[in-house]
Amino acid sequence: MPMRKRKLEELGRLSTEAYKAAAKHPITVVLDNVRSMHNVGSILRTADAFCIEKVYLCGITPTPPHREIRKTAIGAEESVDWEAAADVDLLIASLKRSGYRIACIEQTDKSIPLHTFEAGTAPLAVVFGHEVEGVSEAVVAMADLALEIPQFGTKHSLNVSVAAGIVLHHLVLSGKEIDV
Repeated sequence: MPMRKRKLEELGRLSTEAYKAAAKHPITVVLDNVRSMHNVGSILRTADAFCIEKVYLCGITPTPPHREIRKTAIGAEESVDWEAAADVDLLIASLKRSGYRIACIEQTDKSIPLHTFEAGTAPLAVVFGHEVEGVSEAVVAMADLALEIPQFGTKHSLNVSVAAGIVLHHLVLSGKEIDV
């Protein structure tokens, strides 16, 4: 029998209400001055796909509701718990006090290759930075660790929403399973 695409109703996806009530992976996403509404929407959609706890939109990062965010989020701005935070440094300090390990997704002199890192079960906040400047120096200094996606071509970085997809997929698969 030939392969066929499954219909939407065969995928068994949660309703928005069921998603909001479902257990989440102990991962929080922090967007540090991500300027593109399309990137924000894509990251919200990825956070929904991997049942991520929360997304913080910091500094100049745009917030819903907005048509350009909705275009790529396709409703994830309604399902994912998100919050605007004006000052990323204060947010990081607060998350640390609440028991989160802070992992910036950045190329540093002490970066850990993503594929060698296991998320475990402790709460983790992953910080993604500005499309050109990356994660701010202040946040890098406050972070407990830096994770780097190994790359083999001529470019030194990936689009932030692509990086978020790769990182969240790895963290969810390397962490503790949850019942959703």
